Amino acid sequence: NTGKGMQGPREGFTEGFMTNLSMIRRRLRTPHLKFTFQTLGSRTHTTVCLCYLDGVCKPSVVKEWEARLSSFTLDSVLDANYLSECVRDSRMSPFPTIGVTERPDVVAARLLEGQVALVVDGTPVMLTAPYILQECFQANDDYYRNFFYVGLARLLRMAGFVISICIPAIYVALLTFHQEILPTRLLFAVAAARQGVPMPTLLETVLLLLVFEILKEAGTRTPGAIGQTMSIVGGLVLGQAAVSARFVSAPVVIVVAMAGVLGLLTPKLTTAAMVSRFFLLACGAVLGLYGVFFGMALVLAHLSGLSSFGVPYLLNLLPRVSPHLEDAYVRTPWFKMRESGRFMARKGERP
Repeated sequence: NTGKGMQGPREGFTEGFMTNLSMIRRRLRTPHLKFTFQTLGSRTHTTVCLCYLDGVCKPSVVKEWEARLSSFTLDSVLDANYLSECVRDSRMSPFPTIGVTERPDVVAARLLEGQVALVVDGTPVMLTAPYILQECFQANDDYYRNFFYVGLARLLRMAGFVISICIPAIYVALLTFHQEILPTRLLFAVAAARQGVPMPTLLETVLLLLVFEILKEAGTRTPGAIGQTMSIVGGLVLGQAAVSARFVSAPVVIVVAMAGVLGLLTPKLTTAAMVSRFFLLACGAVLGLYGVFFGMALVLAHLSGLSSFGVPYLLNLLPRVSPHLEDAYVRTPWFKMRESGRFMARKGERP
């Protein structure tokens, strides 16, 4: 999936269709595991399979999956992403509403939680839904490590995402509209660092954010360790050269670096973090801190309106849509977990 797992199985899905189904069956040896096959694509005739646990997954979710696959109109299916963009909820939202993984243990765990997995012939990528925001802050190996460490790590991921999208907007808002809020020494230090910089605060922040995204994309596309080296060295060299040449100030480099590094804590929300960061930056540049708070309220309202196959996107994160809190903000120890974290499964039913 996203990120390198430090513990847990090293096995992953392959391009073999029946091989992938056997990996799921080997982990869930129960007659309640159901497979439903369909053929999609008028030219490719690609075989896909819906996997779910009868008695755990809600029948309405399975019917919704079947209905959306039946309405698929593309003439070719060469990868799971072809289907992901067509069957997901809120297609124009930057927040993911359908899960993607290449690990059999993750698929088995999500099936136990009441989700449906879609296996596509010819690709090692599996789709799972319903998918909620809570899962974006979970790592693959959270359930293979000590629950104390995992609880702290999850809280850091949540806080890191919020700070990542807010800190550039708050920096611009403070220096543009609310300089009286800053302590005197800090204000003098920032003002001294900005002496000789020709660009306004907003422009230099936007340019540095764009440069960071360019370096990240270049490092991703460059093969092997060369890409990582180029990203690190390029960032250091360009940042130091830009500050020395007085193109940008040192504080904005620190702010953008913090936003970028904290954004890496939640790789599943990379697109959402980038879009939200620029949106809040625009709000802060227009209305100051009031604009930042207004923008955050709009983002929260957008999240509150999202759903995935009939399941609220903020399930377990807001009190009014929280049937289970065992595996929400922190991971409950296994000896106290009543239903193995089945936050979407049908209550009182087990396979």
